[in-house]
Amino acid sequence: MKHSISPQRIVAIVLCLCAMLSLSACGETRMSQRQVFAMDTVMTLTAYGKKAENGLNAAQGVIQSMNDMLDPDIETSTTYAINHAQGANISVSGQVAKMLSTAATVYKQSGGALDLSIYPVIQRWGFDSGRYYVPTDEELYEDLSRRAYGQMTLTSFPSSGSYAVSFPSGTEISFGAVAKGCAADNAITAMRNAGVTSGIVSLGGNVQTLGLKPDGSNWTIAVQDPNNTASFLGVVSVGETAVVTSGTYQRFFTQNGKTYHHLINPETGRPINNTLLSATIICEDGTLADCLSTAMFILGESKAINYWRTYGGFDMILVNKEYQVTCTKGLIEKFTLTNNNYTLSYVE
Repeated sequence: MKHSISPQRIVAIVLCLCAMLSLSACGETRMSQRQVFAMDTVMTLTAYGKKAENGLNAAQGVIQSMNDMLDPDIETSTTYAINHAQGANISVSGQVAKMLSTAATVYKQSGGALDLSIYPVIQRWGFDSGRYYVPTDEELYEDLSRRAYGQMTLTSFPSSGSYAVSFPSGTEISFGAVAKGCAADNAITAMRNAGVTSGIVSLGGNVQTLGLKPDGSNWTIAVQDPNNTASFLGVVSVGETAVVTSGTYQRFFTQNGKTYHHLINPETGRPINNTLLSATIICEDGTLADCLSTAMFILGESKAINYWRTYGGFDMILVNKEYQVTCTKGLIEKFTLTNNNYTLSYVE
């Protein structure tokens, strides 16, 4: 999938990864590491043990396969087929079906805060190509009229293990809000199947762990400071799980003195304007975590907290413009604030 990536974002990826790996040294245990570029993101794969290289090969293969399958500009991709189906049924893999289904659940529960069918809006702004542009109200009205994620039909055929999806004619979707989470899920599974019992993948703002560190202790994941991308605001101690962050600092451009970020309000077609700077989701399912990080950011602080109280199943770190960090209660003994510029509170 083609998306631009800011220099700030690349720095953030490298810093976060270095912080994690410096905390995961393991003496005599062999560490193997590989960097790949896919989904327009610098990705770092790390595995430990004698089968580490096999695990990295398997993980890289999965990621590259998903990249080719989901890029809307590749005519042989699943996304291209969906976007040009004109209402017809399209056969999709189990990976794609899971992304569509998970996103549909979050779409419904969040009142449309996550909507994969705003791809025409994303294209209009140029966030997919890097050719940035501020649309007119008329252009956004036209693009928003094509939203139809709530009208998706996803059919499972248990006897064959296959799936089919259809959207109303004219609908175009992008998996940008969920692809890296699903890729991380499948990369971790591929590493495990290759015999790796300890590893970590960093796919941009998506971090997912396999097992524990080789010494049996938890992983320590740094949470970036959205006000200073060269620093961190705290660290979270986790076992095998996904840690996914969405923030205004990850992808943006400035025009005529005004900054526009990539987190689009599906109702208006414009960058969401609320009190949040970043939302970090922690849960075992990387696909779900990816969906939730976008949806919770779009919802804003109070609605995100209400969503968590209603549906649960994840923990959350919210950072707002007033230098306040809010964590859910499951992180009381797991999150450590290390930046004195911020204040910390927990919600139950």
